[in-house]
Amino acid sequence: MSRIADRFAHCAQAGRAALVTFVTAGDPTPGDTAAILDALVEGGADVIELGMPFTDPMADGPAIQKANIRSLGAGTRTADVLSIASAFRARHPEVPLVLMGYANPMTVRGPEWFARAAAEAGVDGVICVDVPAEEDDALGVALRAEGVASIRLATPTSDAARLPTILTGADGFLYYVSVAGITGQQQAAQSSIEEAVARLKAATHLPVAVGFGVRTPEQAAAIGRVADGVVVGSAIVDLVGEHGAAAPAPVRAYIETLSSALADARKELA
Repeated sequence: MSRIADRFAHCAQAGRAALVTFVTAGDPTPGDTAAILDALVEGGADVIELGMPFTDPMADGPAIQKANIRSLGAGTRTADVLSIASAFRARHPEVPLVLMGYANPMTVRGPEWFARAAAEAGVDGVICVDVPAEEDDALGVALRAEGVASIRLATPTSDAARLPTILTGADGFLYYVSVAGITGQQQAAQSSIEEAVARLKAATHLPVAVGFGVRTPEQAAAIGRVADGVVVGSAIVDLVGEHGAAAPAPVRAYIETLSSALADARKELA
């Protein structure tokens, strides 16, 4: 069983949703990222999404846009991201690690090169935001050949006709983008999330994780009662932006509140 599947299964057995967390690699500098990643794990994160900084992050709101600017300004390159990933894998051999970003940095040297480098760094999965499933005939193929999960995105506009295409070749988990917009700006109504999760879970055996706009423990708990995973990104990135190199402590404290909320969420339904 892969690290991703194993972690989601472990969380399900424990009666809670998985906490999936995002930070941008190299923010505020490449040297600071290791301690921030460790703080995520110490706080109770189950899966880590490591953002690859890019100049034009079209799906991301102001918080992650600024993080990309900070990271690129500090000189972060793809080689640094892979080095951060490799060092993380050595420190945390059982924690799933996913690279999230855009096609240009992932394919500029060829998708086969990137897939091989990601696998060698111990990466478990890749989310490429701007390659739709209909055009994923290169990167996804290369990732699967190296045993790296190609994690797909579904949105409120992913209807029944298109969903099978999204799920073809998908692995790891299905990331449900709960709002038709950019990261960190708003959260969808709980009722719409519940309806979407039910629809998606009926269509796939993959765990369904819900993200975009989740900030508070209360929001995380509400989603965690119905979804297999809850994704939190912009709120963590804001803490890194506020505290810089001193971010690990507040990040760890914040993650602990989310982890605790998810642990209690389903108990309230029992």
